[in-house]
Order: sequence, then C-alpha cells, then structure tokens
Amino acid sequence: MKNVSVICSASLAALLLGSCQKEEPINPNILFILVDDMQSDAIASLGNKDTYTPHIDGLMDSGMVFTRTYTNGALCGALSMPSRAMLMTGRGVFGVQSDGMKIPASQVTLPEYLRHNGYRTFATGKWHADYASFARSFSEGDNIFFGGMHPYEQNGHCNPRLHHFDPTGKYDEAPFVGQDFSSKMFADAAIEFLRSTEKDKTPFMAFVSFTSPHDPRNVLPDYGKKYVPSELSVPANFLPEHPFDNGELTVRDEMVLPAPRTAVQLQNELALYYGMVSEVDVQIGRVMDALKAAGKLEHTIIVFASDNGLAMGQNGLIGKQSLYDHSVGVPMAIVVPGKTVRKGRSDALCYLYDLYPTLCELAGFDIPESVTGKSLLPVLKGEKAQVRNDLFLAYSNQQRGIISGKYKYIIYNVEGKITEQLFDLEKDPGELTNLVTELPEKKQELHNLLMKRMEENRDFCDLKNPLWWKNGHKLTWDELINLYIYE
Repeated sequence: MKNVSVICSASLAALLLGSCQKEEPINPNILFILVDDMQSDAIASLGNKDTYTPHIDGLMDSGMVFTRTYTNGALCGALSMPSRAMLMTGRGVFGVQSDGMKIPASQVTLPEYLRHNGYRTFATGKWHADYASFARSFSEGDNIFFGGMHPYEQNGHCNPRLHHFDPTGKYDEAPFVGQDFSSKMFADAAIEFLRSTEKDKTPFMAFVSFTSPHDPRNVLPDYGKKYVPSELSVPANFLPEHPFDNGELTVRDEMVLPAPRTAVQLQNELALYYGMVSEVDVQIGRVMDALKAAGKLEHTIIVFASDNGLAMGQNGLIGKQSLYDHSVGVPMAIVVPGKTVRKGRSDALCYLYDLYPTLCELAGFDIPESVTGKSLLPVLKGEKAQVRNDLFLAYSNQQRGIISGKYKYIIYNVEGKITEQLFDLEKDPGELTNLVTELPEKKQELHNLLMKRMEENRDFCDLKNPLWWKNGHKLTWDELINLYIYE
C-alpha cells in the first residue's frame, strides 16, 4: 500500500513572507457568493427555460462564465466539505486534510492570506471545516453555520442553528436558533457588513456562503417563485434509476427520493428544488443592492459559484455522489470591474479551486507556495484559451475519471466489479451513450492518462490492483480522515 501520509513543514509565516505585494497593488474588494448544491442546469441564463433567476443571471451576464468548471471530487459523500476546503486552500482533493474536515495551519486560506495583507475579511453562512481555520481566516462575521446541512428534524432552513462571531475563535457556546429562513439571515448579515464599508477605504473580502438550495426542501419561504410541478420539463437524460451499481445508490442523498422514480415524482421534487434556487436568488439580489448602496460596486470583484452540483433525475440519480457533469460540474462566474478582462463565456477546463490563485493575481498579490491551483487570469485577459489540458476526477475509492478535450472517461470498481464509461461531451452532454466498445483506442488513451494523473496526485488507489485499494471495501470515515495529513 502506498504511503499517503505526508508531513508538510511549511508554516504560515514562511508563506506570508513570500507574499509581498506587487509594486502597484490593485487591492480591489472581493465579494464571494457561494451557494450549495446548485447545478448549472438550474440557472436560467445557462439554458434552463423553467427557472427564474434574474439576479444570478445578472452576474453571469456581467462577467466571465467558465462553462467547464469542476470540483475535483471527494472521498466521502459530503462533497461540500472537501470542495470548500479546496476552494479555500487552492489545493486538490488529495491535497486537503481529512477530506476538508480540518484545514491545517500550513495551508493558508484565501481570506487568511488577504487578511494578513491588510484586508477586512467577513463571513456569513456555511463553514464546513474547523473553528480554528475559520478564526484564522476572518476578522468579522455573523450568522455563521458550522456544519453540512440544516437537519430535517430541526425544521431545516426555517430554524437554522447559527453562531454570532466569536473574536476568541473558540465558538464554545451553543448555537442560537434563527427565526428566519437561512438565506435571508445570511443575506441580512452580509448587508450589515456592506453598510459598514461605506466610509471605510480598507479593502475587504466578504464571503457569503448560502446553504440553499441544499435540502431540506420540505418548507419554502414566502419569497421567490413558486413552481407548478406539471409545468416543469423533465431533464432529457432522466432515467428512473441508474443502470448499474456505482457504489453509492443507497447514500442519504439518493434516499431523498428513492429509485425507481417516475417523471411525475421528479417534477414534484424539481418544483421544490427550483423554489429554493429562486429564493436564494432573491437574497443574492439584496446583497448586490447593498454593495451598490455602499458605493463599492465599481471597485469590487464578484465571484459566484456553487460548491458542487446535484443530480435531479439525470442518469437515474438524485444525489451528487458521482462523476457525471451534473454533480461534479459547477456554475462559476467572475465579474471584474472595468475593462481589464474579458466578459462572456469560456470553455477553459478548470477546477473550482483555481479561483484562489486567480483572485490573488487580480488583487495584485503573489500566489502562496501552498497553492497548487492554476490562475485563470490568462484566460480572463484573452492571452490563452486553456490553462489545463485535462481534469482528473475522483470519488471515494470506487470512482475515478478524466476529462480531456471533448471526451470523459469514468471507471468504477465496486467490490472488484469494473465498469467503464466513455462519453463524447459535445455530442452527448447528458452522458447517456457509452462509447467504450465503439472507441477502444480512445478509452485506452484516457485510461492511461488517468493512471498518470492518479500517480501525480498521490491517489491512494491503484488501478493496476484488481481491488484498487486494500480488499476493495468502501472507504470508511475513520480511514479517510487519516489518509492525508498536512500538519
């Protein structure tokens, strides 16, 4: 078995010593809006004819939309946790500790880096990591949610368990019970912070991290659009159930609406899901209005993204524990004031965590040594069409994938049973037509490339081993938290 435990000796101090500002730093403000479980297919400006998302559409139309953005994957079913850790550290899934449960001091977070370079750093909403990394990262905050999701049994989003900002960083008091829908409470906190910046010339980063449209979807607030199930379109790649065992067909997410599913059942679920997409859109609009009212719009970089996608009937799934585009693909837009960068659409292959080095360069700072992501600034400036030739994807110890050009290759190992898929994403964006038999040479080419990327990323799995890892059992929580240590 490979030794995948690494001790990283780099300290925060060393990282910051190498982070000198460039001669003429831009020092723009940064407003980072992150939503939870929002697939690109749920946004009107990205092609959905059923949804109403005017404020998100406005962001998409004001900046550069990266249409082939992906999260690197996850080692457990809670994709949000590693995705957010990757985003904050600028590192891939095998470069974060304990699948993102803890962010060690050796991995300087983006807000932490900006804070040490003179920024006010504010956060509201979801932080799916440890208290210590939050305390290092943010100088201000309110209505903070430490956790993965609002439990059904606690009235979900309607009564979120939140914390006020604790300057000690201990957060040892019990959370208070919010009396408004989660999205409104997070937007309220962001608005109050933005008001405080009106007469303050200090640059800021505001991290507004919504938990919508992640379920529970049992109760919707009184704002946003209400959808009629029978009027909604069923996705073109809808299937009643997944065609084979991918190792994750009984995970919690898939049990929200157990398979096999009918089109009518899915329409009912879509009505609730789209309702939450529209309600968070309303709150994003309120935050944008506050940014304008504070007089900061023209000097603020705005980022909009989701931590991961979600299946809503596509490919017979309703969760996010897969390597299909609806789950690992994410919407992402970067809005930069002025005319220094391009606007429109880019098909550049990129990871969500490439945002970290991109924002560093846009703000006029060097990129910390702990960051392994690639800056998208050359794409934004029109200097390059691509900064990556391919993307490596991983989930648990049972699914691995690679995207190169228009092709995607996925291989599964469920207790020794191998299944392979090859898709032409241009001709078959729904990933329904498996070309493994039709294009054996392309399959082998991508299989070999995948093995190369797995080795480069210190993947604990080995495709040459019939069981990939140990005896082929599904990776447990106790096992994964000890796989990659970077203290």
